[in-house]
Amino acid sequence: MFEGPKPRAAVLRTKEYHPPLGSRDGVRLDFNENTFACSPKVLGVLGSISRADLTKYPERDPVEKLVASHLELKAEQVLLTNGVDEAIHVLCQTFLDEGDEFLLPIPTYSMYEVYGSSTEAKIVFVQAGVDFSFPLEAVLQKITSSTKLIAIANPNSPTGRSVSRESILKVLDRAPNAIVLVDEAYYHFYSQTVLDLIDKIPNLVVTRTFSKAYGLAGLRLGMLAAHESQMQWMRRIISPYSVNGLALACLPPALEDEAYLKWYVEEVLEGRKQFAAALERLGVSYWPSDANFILANIGAKHKEFAAAMRRSSVLVRDRSNDPGCDGCVRITMGTLEHTTIGIKALEASLAEIAWRANED
Repeated sequence: MFEGPKPRAAVLRTKEYHPPLGSRDGVRLDFNENTFACSPKVLGVLGSISRADLTKYPERDPVEKLVASHLELKAEQVLLTNGVDEAIHVLCQTFLDEGDEFLLPIPTYSMYEVYGSSTEAKIVFVQAGVDFSFPLEAVLQKITSSTKLIAIANPNSPTGRSVSRESILKVLDRAPNAIVLVDEAYYHFYSQTVLDLIDKIPNLVVTRTFSKAYGLAGLRLGMLAAHESQMQWMRRIISPYSVNGLALACLPPALEDEAYLKWYVEEVLEGRKQFAAALERLGVSYWPSDANFILANIGAKHKEFAAAMRRSSVLVRDRSNDPGCDGCVRITMGTLEHTTIGIKALEASLAEIAWRANED
């Protein structure tokens, strides 16, 4: 029987990503999105877009200049992408070749491995310890002459743990011939950045997303920042029209509405504090987080817990399949209203499944 052409070997071994299936009706504490809404100024721009506007190919250059100015970077150092996922894909396609190594501390964002495994490079995993702090010494020891890309999510997902500037500088210094990606998707909930080093360190790349605090996940919009000497190669790889016109039209008002962004971030930070207090009161262990979520250790009843939360119309994400995360569930922080709902569901769900502290 004729089976047709086969894909290249790298595609056959690429790790698949399967987003959770099923309805997402309820309070969305599962995907680290903005749980409320985008800025009302964004909706104003969407309402003004005409039919004729949709006939034009998108031009990202003017908006990239605006973003660069907003971040105090040069326009040549900024590249808008179709979400941070495309930025990761572009990095892998630009810098990873056969014989190269992609150094990946784990657990971490799954798309690094997905896109890395689609190349001819070898992925070298570095497992974090039980406290999920960044395994600096282990990472430094794994760096070799073959290391071409290192991914550091800061803060990290699904753990929420952050990496110090000093640690990042040590990695950059140890691997001058490798691209060091610092993924700052959760920057607004952490406030620490290495974006100011872009002009000084050619092997540093920083990514940001507009899906989280800005509430634009449905428009798929991210950003990649790098020194001009490296950016020229990434611009060769990326599609010239990968960022759609609606996203480009909505980003300027989202950036402009700093009051809305400040309000939402403050809601999340206060909600994170309240949710952590509730977990402590109930005896549920968790890891300190600098992001808009908390990773809780539910233990053997993690699946039952997630299902019970769904019955309470609150969605959470079971992360037990992540390396070192057996029994762990990630819970997104949103507005204080959603935090209150989430805490009530937490209490009800633990009671429903007869959960007890220190259960295996």
